Amino acid sequence: MEDNIFDKLREVTGNMSDRLNILEEQIDVKVQLEYFKLSKKIKKEQSKEESIDINNLPKLNTDEFSIEEKKNILIQLAGIDDPKAFRCIEEYLKNTSKELKDWTTLALQESKMLLESSLLDENQIYISTGLGGKGNMLRYFVVLIGEEIDEFADFQQKMISSEFEYALNKNECELENIEFQERFATFMALIPFDVPFQNIFRSALEECNQYGSFLKQNFMVTNVKALSIQEIHDFVDKSELEAKDDLDFEFDDFNEIDDEE
Repeated sequence: MEDNIFDKLREVTGNMSDRLNILEEQIDVKVQLEYFKLSKKIKKEQSKEESIDINNLPKLNTDEFSIEEKKNILIQLAGIDDPKAFRCIEEYLKNTSKELKDWTTLALQESKMLLESSLLDENQIYISTGLGGKGNMLRYFVVLIGEEIDEFADFQQKMISSEFEYALNKNECELENIEFQERFATFMALIPFDVPFQNIFRSALEECNQYGSFLKQNFMVTNVKALSIQEIHDFVDKSELEAKDDLDFEFDDFNEIDDEE
């Protein structure tokens, strides 16, 4: 499926790569949605009032506030265009609780964006995914599926590892790890935002299949989270069942699909 959300994002931000800010940490998408929903609500309420004075906000490093109250304070700090607010969040992140680590990370990123937009006098573009990224690269979880096999032979594992690592490195991407379980090969890869990863994966897959056509043409790619072997089984089994009368089936529930053209 070439017409996907990442292609559209690349099209929209094509000439704005210097303004892209990618969240590096791996933070559950549900937590991110909760953060942005509450942030929007608080900012809407504050728009009717005077700007917040950082000196009037409660201190975070006390035990008198609940988790929910501290979430509100962090969002308010993130909305203050003042380096003091950024340093306050940054300092709190060093000693924050496990329950608030991801939330504080999101607040720090928002504060950083606000300061950069103000200093540079131009809006910054913020991109966050469940798997995070590094620099200008997004992290993806990829699943390759064996064709009519129960598990990959040693030479097939070596072939997949070498071909995908070579293809990724050649395109300034980074293969972080690769694992083999049953008829599935899964790996994490960091890929620059503007690189068409569909072509990279397809090319490497075709190279592997020159030695026996042991990989299905379809593969799964997501940047929401790393899938468990059971989640992969459930999704693939469901997709194959629905595709009995159609040789080309797609993994529509994930961020990217690649099918034989």
